[in-house]
Amino acid sequence: MLVLASSSPRRAELLRNAGISFTIQAADIDESLRPGESPREYTERLAREKALAVWQRRPHDQVLGADTTVVADHAILAKPANAADAIRMLRQLSGRTHEVITGVCVVEPADQAPANSDRPRLRVASASTLVTMTEISDAEIRDYVATGDPMDKAGGYGIQGMASRWISRIEGDYSNVVGLPVALVYKMLREAIDREK
Repeated sequence: MLVLASSSPRRAELLRNAGISFTIQAADIDESLRPGESPREYTERLAREKALAVWQRRPHDQVLGADTTVVADHAILAKPANAADAIRMLRQLSGRTHEVITGVCVVEPADQAPANSDRPRLRVASASTLVTMTEISDAEIRDYVATGDPMDKAGGYGIQGMASRWISRIEGDYSNVVGLPVALVYKMLREAIDREK
């Protein structure tokens, strides 16, 4: 059984749409950025920590962890702390291209661990997509933030919703921007199945 270590409805929808069976058990970890950590290292570490946290409770299942962040001016834009933070982020993204990075970790069931090892077999990878936004007026930003939609999303926006009206170009995997690079995840899951054969 695949367990998604996330309560994100967007990740769940992406997996369902791809025909991948799973169950959900959210992970609760400290998501603080460590000194000197790059955005890619940050997302991959959080994906690994989420997956391992759930695997500790479900060692006989395959666990998928993921973490998405937005990067602008070499700075990580995580989920907004409040409405003012969301406004700040959207102003920073307006009229510019930014990067969306999702780290992914797949932890295998305990019975598939390498011989003579007390650690599970796991794989970590990440995907990157460039997203270009048109200019957004302050009034549009305020109205969007007032809907509450930006508050649980990295960078303060969701590409699949109202904010899609400001996305003029993407370079890379669209599903990565939503929160899970489905093609990468499917490849990692297939590799695990093929290894078992």
